[in-house]
Amino acid sequence: MELALLTAADKAAQLHLVTKSGLSSLDPAWKAHADLAGFTGDAGTVLALPGGGFLAGVAEGDTSEALVFALGGLPDALPAGDYRLAVEPDSDAASAYALSWALGAYGFTRYKKRKKEAARLLWPAKADQKRVTAIAEAIHQGRDLINTPAGDLGPKELAEVARGIAARFGAEFSVIVGDELLDRGYPAVHAVGRAAANAPRLIDIRWGNPDHKKITLVGKGVCFDSGGLDIKPASGMINMKKDMGGGAAVLTLGQIIMALGLPVRLRVLVPAVENAISGNAFRPWDVLQTRKGLTVEVGNTDAEGRLILCDALAEGDSEKPDLMINCATLTGAARVALGTELPALFTRHDDLAEKILAAGTKVADPLWRLPLWPGYRRQMDSKVADLSSTGEGAFGGAINAAIYLAEFVEPTTRWAHIDMYGWNARTRPGRPEGGEVMVVRALLAMIEGEVA
Repeated sequence: MELALLTAADKAAQLHLVTKSGLSSLDPAWKAHADLAGFTGDAGTVLALPGGGFLAGVAEGDTSEALVFALGGLPDALPAGDYRLAVEPDSDAASAYALSWALGAYGFTRYKKRKKEAARLLWPAKADQKRVTAIAEAIHQGRDLINTPAGDLGPKELAEVARGIAARFGAEFSVIVGDELLDRGYPAVHAVGRAAANAPRLIDIRWGNPDHKKITLVGKGVCFDSGGLDIKPASGMINMKKDMGGGAAVLTLGQIIMALGLPVRLRVLVPAVENAISGNAFRPWDVLQTRKGLTVEVGNTDAEGRLILCDALAEGDSEKPDLMINCATLTGAARVALGTELPALFTRHDDLAEKILAAGTKVADPLWRLPLWPGYRRQMDSKVADLSSTGEGAFGGAINAAIYLAEFVEPTTRWAHIDMYGWNARTRPGRPEGGEVMVVRALLAMIEGEVA
């Protein structure tokens, strides 16, 4: 994967980083040149200097946001070629700058070449190359997974990518496919995916020393969501290739954990389906069996993600993990509440919420906590089954979905549910428009704190 970071170059132009407030301190000749060119030092802007080299605008301050995405706009803003930082940063900034460059160099090129090659940067001398490479490569692959259309990335293809990740790190890999899901006790996953030609499956990766802390990651892998028999309108279906963004996120995080060799016993579970329409599609008000033994009345076939997750969560919880986290592009209600750039966090455990939120702030990968409000549990009752999948009414949809999932996890399990968009709706430095494996860096930082 092209990270646009170099260990050596025959010739590299100098990059002089400058903030808006730092313009006044420039060499007088450079300051006059910048004034004449109208260069203001806005983050991500560049200016060629007389005699060679470039001025590059970066954000003010040393906050996480300023550092992590400081150089993210430069691989596209600069002319193609090789560059080096004129002033070597300290180790923390060096790694942040290198990561921001690598994330900004990302482009989805499976079907179309870039308009121009990304500019390349010589590794800052004090950067942690192993760590930056592990994170950037995994995020590039995760973005590719979300950006790839469902015609080329269905449940089978997603499983093959997961198989490759497991093989790379010597992890155990297994996958349960099609009707075998019924035989092995995953009836809800089967029900949601059975109508598709590309059969449903449960992806399972295990890695690490069994004596270490057990970390289980569960991700929603709906490779395309038509809405099922409660079919989406065309406008609602247009971007549903991203509905496996939670699965992509946990595969990305799992890959980083393995690449860095963290001392954990890792398990990654991804129920992978296409929510399609055919004569055997599941129906509104069908009553489904689940792995946990609870029966579920289907309120709406377009609320399919929670149905596949509940089987995977029950399986993950059966091993009594020390920590279990699920990621999912689960509800439009979370987007209405928090917008596209702020994932919603749900958990019963205040200490876990505090750690995840603090980690997100530290690495500029933010989340916002919403309540698992017990007063709404009654809304998930059904007259004919143990649970309704959607509950009554349209209010509090993200909370109701989280309450539903909580029914499949023991109260004592340290578990968090993250409802994310999985997509950058606009281009920002280091975060191009398109697929995004949200919360991966936040969860990595939190897990590293747990096992330090």
